[in-house]
Parts: sequence; structure tokens; C-alpha cells
Amino acid sequence: MMKVVLVLLFAACAHGCGTPTHEPAVSRVVNGEDARPYSWPWQISLQYLSGSTYRHTCGGTLLAPNWVMTAGHCIGPRTYRVVLGEYDLTKETGDEQIRAVERIIVHPRWDDNCLSCGNDVAMIKLASPVVLNDKVQPSCVPESGEILPHNYPCYITGWGRLYSGGPLPPSSSRLFFLWSATASAAAAAGGGATVKTTMICGGGDIRSGCHGDSGGPLNCRGSDGKWYVQGVTSFVSSRGCNTLMKPTVFTRTSSFTQWISDTMLQY
Repeated sequence: MMKVVLVLLFAACAHGCGTPTHEPAVSRVVNGEDARPYSWPWQISLQYLSGSTYRHTCGGTLLAPNWVMTAGHCIGPRTYRVVLGEYDLTKETGDEQIRAVERIIVHPRWDDNCLSCGNDVAMIKLASPVVLNDKVQPSCVPESGEILPHNYPCYITGWGRLYSGGPLPPSSSRLFFLWSATASAAAAAGGGATVKTTMICGGGDIRSGCHGDSGGPLNCRGSDGKWYVQGVTSFVSSRGCNTLMKPTVFTRTSSFTQWISDTMLQY
């Protein structure tokens, strides 16, 4: 019976996923270009309460009307909310959907003291489902174990700074090419950190994620034309953002597809 339920869950989540109403301008995207508004409708802003105001801390990905995926290292002893339908964090358009958080489930093997050990993923259950429309839609989740080839083009999105210390821009999208998880890529990624098979390396040609991008999606278009969240932004080189030959390391979503499904079923 559990297998039947599992299949039905993925069928429901997969229906209509990864097909934005506002098509991303991916053919013209370069490092640090503002994204076309609402062209990545699964991108969320994870915000924490500071005094009487909420501040952006990480990105994330809408997977279902009441479920968001982010990075484990984004989660701490804070009060959080999730904002969807957002483009420019400095402006309100009336299209935003703000949701309180009902529950946060961090992967059980995530270790706060060992970022390079992997398992940097968490699921957030929203207190109430979002309303799906042309500005808020879920991304697709890759099949378990799927591995994309070397040099596959993908896009990282979010409100991360474009360089260390720079201001948060409107939602931006940056073209990344995936690295094979080889020893050379591992050494390049984190100053000698070991890249696990549960990770993906991307970028490295003076292009990386930066502060504020953590937890956000690595968006890759599948052969079916749909967009899949193939990675969760995890960490960059200790030498800083946009360091030559120092790619960003992502949690490989396909290594956790079963855990994602089990979490959504259990809670």
C-alpha cells in the first residue's frame, strides 16, 4: 500500500511542475544578470525574524503547495517565514505570498560542524498551502539517482550577493556548467574538501553562488522541456565568491529524492 501512495504522491507533485508561465531569458543570461520577473516561480525567500522585522537569509525551492526544500545549514534556532511570488526584496507588488512555517525537518545526517560532509538539505512544511498561479509554481524533482553529464548547463537563482560584500540584487540568474565529481573538481571546490557523490560542482569560471544564495535551486532543464531542481546551493570556496576555478558545491537532489518523498508522506 505504501508503494501505491508513493507513486500517487510523485504523480501529483510532477503534474504541472517545472513549466513557468513567464519563460526565463536563459539564452541571454550572464553572470549577475537580473532574472526576468517571475520566470523562476518556485524560488522562495527564507526569512528570519530580527526584532520586529523579517530579513532574507537563504533561498529555497517550492516542491508542492505546502512544501519547500532548502539547505540544512540555513536552519537554526530562529523564527522563520517563507515568501513566494517575490522578485525584488526591496519592493512590495501585491503578488507576494507569505507563509508561516509549521515544521522544519533537517536531514538526520546533516552535521552543523562539517559542511563538507554532505547531507546539507532540509524540508519546510508551510502552515498553509500556497495558491498556485503564474508567479508561484513548483519545480520538478529529478528521479532518484539521476546524474547529469559533465558541462551540462544549469542556472543558479536567488538574491545572493554578486560578489563578497555586495548588496542584495533583485532576483538574479547565473549560468553554471556542471563539473564531474572528480578528484580535481573536489580539490578545486573547497580548498581540498572531498566532494561526495551526493554533491554537484558547478561554475568556477569567475562565477559562483554567494551570500544569500544558500538553499536555493540549481535549475536544469530536462529533455522533456521541464525545469528540475538538480541541486541545493551548499557552499563556496573559503577564498570567497567568484574565485577562479573554485566552483560552487550543491547538494545533489537526486541523492535525496526518496528522503524528500518519505518526509512529505510522513508529515
